[in-house]
Amino acid sequence: MVKQRILYIPHDHLNRAFGVLKDADPELDTVVFVESQRMLTGRPWHKERLFFLLSSARHFARELQEAGFTTHYIQAPTTLDGLAQARNLVGDLPIHCAEPSSHRQFAQLKEAALVFHPNDFFLTARPLFMQWAEKQKSYVMENFYRAQRVRLNILMQGPDPVGGRWNFDADNRLPPPKNYTWPSYLEHERDSIDQQVAEQLGFQPTKTWATTREGALRQLDFFVSTHLSGFGPYEDAITKENWALHHSLLSPYLNNGLLHAEEVVAAAVSAFETQGAPIGSVEAFVRQIIGWREYINGMYWFLGEDYRNENQLGATRKLLPLYRDSSKTKMNCVKSVVQDVEQRSWTHHIPRLMVLSNLALTTGVNPQVFLDWMREQFIDATDWVMVPNIIGMATHADGGKLMTKPYASGGAYLNKMTDHCKGCFYDPKKRTGDDACPFTTLYWDFLDRHQDSFKKNHRMFQQMSGLNRLSDLPDVRIRAAEVLRGLDSGSI
Repeated sequence: MVKQRILYIPHDHLNRAFGVLKDADPELDTVVFVESQRMLTGRPWHKERLFFLLSSARHFARELQEAGFTTHYIQAPTTLDGLAQARNLVGDLPIHCAEPSSHRQFAQLKEAALVFHPNDFFLTARPLFMQWAEKQKSYVMENFYRAQRVRLNILMQGPDPVGGRWNFDADNRLPPPKNYTWPSYLEHERDSIDQQVAEQLGFQPTKTWATTREGALRQLDFFVSTHLSGFGPYEDAITKENWALHHSLLSPYLNNGLLHAEEVVAAAVSAFETQGAPIGSVEAFVRQIIGWREYINGMYWFLGEDYRNENQLGATRKLLPLYRDSSKTKMNCVKSVVQDVEQRSWTHHIPRLMVLSNLALTTGVNPQVFLDWMREQFIDATDWVMVPNIIGMATHADGGKLMTKPYASGGAYLNKMTDHCKGCFYDPKKRTGDDACPFTTLYWDFLDRHQDSFKKNHRMFQQMSGLNRLSDLPDVRIRAAEVLRGLDSGSI
């Protein structure tokens, strides 16, 4: 039969059952992938991230070919060049695509006059989220999450939440345990496609990340059977003894399409209903998927393209050297977290927020510069994930639209929730002196620098009252200036 459509599959739409492929016909449709040179060289991407994205797409292209689709994997200078090549190969047919996952890609593909289909890689359609957001006075994720539980009928008993509570977060804030044996993690063996991509990139990847749907499904099964029960209690902890604790390691597959939120949530709920997985861990995990993930994607589209440029705290500092080189700091926690990123292109959400982002916030790193670094380094980074997380949560650059208070902390929090402070050169209890913890010094200096912004914030009353009681604030300011100079030079 004569082909009637070209189906363009971006590198984050890798799922046969969703997007433009869900109603595809091998007899009528030709499938096209475009690996653009701009995608490879437009930024200093972490090579583990590039390897994962490229190899996953190439594996998926092969799977479609084996399923009977005519498939073209095109390497071109840009995506638009690749789509033009596709038309030259196949004929001047309409090109169909699921709605792209970023503002920039959407604008780019509109230039090529594509036919867009609704993006169903999430559980909440964009128009549906808009309806929720437009009715809100403030965009509280917990309110959205509870509405999601009801709408999707997940962990519900009629109108009530299973277990009698919507949220078990208060039970899930334990520090890293002592004398604890952490379960192992899956390793994913590399095949010929992986090897070809690795050779192209001049890079030897780890075995941490699967690059096929089969591997992603094995990772899901392994998490549910091995790590889900322990996920909740220690989800906010950081330990030098283990790089992932009980975290699922599923976010890359959810974000590139190899897994869908629907099946991931169903697996966790099934473990609760049939295998006795604890409600505290299951609810916490489900909240990450149907609450936070859906909320962040929805807010990305609701807030619009200009949101990424917010900088209401006027932060102008350049990226600190330690972010690109873990040897440029003596802080145990920061060094360890950056080493994890260097090695695997990943660390879990608490090191991202309370170490990497906390430092960027309190030192005044420009939010757009920090956003670029996070986008480039993390294997699960996409625009829709990182823009709201960095601008709204990590750097408080939006002035409180997303989060009513900044996520800043001193060394006391890190001393409680990590085991890095023991043996560190710096003392988390000190805010002045050569061995004062930079986080502690910078926390108070940050509050001091932004008193006008925070003094009317009711959620900051306790912190601002503490600042006003400091008798050594002049010394803190002097030490903070020393710390900032040391961080800029890579010596602290």
